[in-house]
Amino acid sequence: MLNFIIWDVNPVAFSLFGLEIRWYGILFALAFLSGWWLLGRIFKTDGQKAEMADVLLWYVAVAVIVGARLGHCLFYEPQWYLSHPLDILKIRDGGLASHGAAIAILVALWLVSRKYKTSFWYFLDRVVIVIALSGFFIRMGNLINSEIYGHATSLPWGFVFTRNGEILPKHPTQIYEAFSYLILFAFLLLHFFRKKGNVRNGLLSGWFLVGCFGMRFLIEFLKEVQADWESAYWLDMGQILSIPFILVGIVILFLSHKGILDKKS
Repeated sequence: MLNFIIWDVNPVAFSLFGLEIRWYGILFALAFLSGWWLLGRIFKTDGQKAEMADVLLWYVAVAVIVGARLGHCLFYEPQWYLSHPLDILKIRDGGLASHGAAIAILVALWLVSRKYKTSFWYFLDRVVIVIALSGFFIRMGNLINSEIYGHATSLPWGFVFTRNGEILPKHPTQIYEAFSYLILFAFLLLHFFRKKGNVRNGLLSGWFLVGCFGMRFLIEFLKEVQADWESAYWLDMGQILSIPFILVGIVILFLSHKGILDKKS
């Protein structure tokens, strides 16, 4: 009996007029479509305008793509991209960083909150539910692309990513992250609907930051580094960038528990 899984999935789903349509792109689109539908349901529960979901989708979509791409270029390979700035536009070649997307999303939500003259925390507490679900789709896309996997393992669920020339089974860290996002999504969504949307400002956001980036910090110990220079350090870039988000999440939970963020709404 084999104690590992041979992974040789073609990342291209199909071709359309000579253009390759990849599973990653399909899952990325599915993340936004499911997020748009879910936000519509959430805003309906709150008695808000349905159009808010449409506007928020576009703001967040642009923020994710731009922020994730710039995050990868500036956090992981700044020397190359600063000297070859046009390569930043080559998104199809790969290279997206969730930490960059997170920062850009905060800016987008601030702009939307100003547009609707609504509390920033109101939008953030609801968008994090959708982001957790989106994280599941994105990481499954990473699995199909045979990227962002872990160190060699002897565990029976190790994956041999043959498309990358690997011969040893590796930790499928994409799956670890994907299902941790799914669990976090279920937790946030159930709490939101159990309270019928009446949650303290910052509570869901704080839980998301601590849960998402706390999980990311731990799983990074099992991952292969994304840039060679990370091998020289005990913590990789993903972990270094996760620490501030975890600390901010703890602070937000404290302020939310004290009701301080409700006073600022």
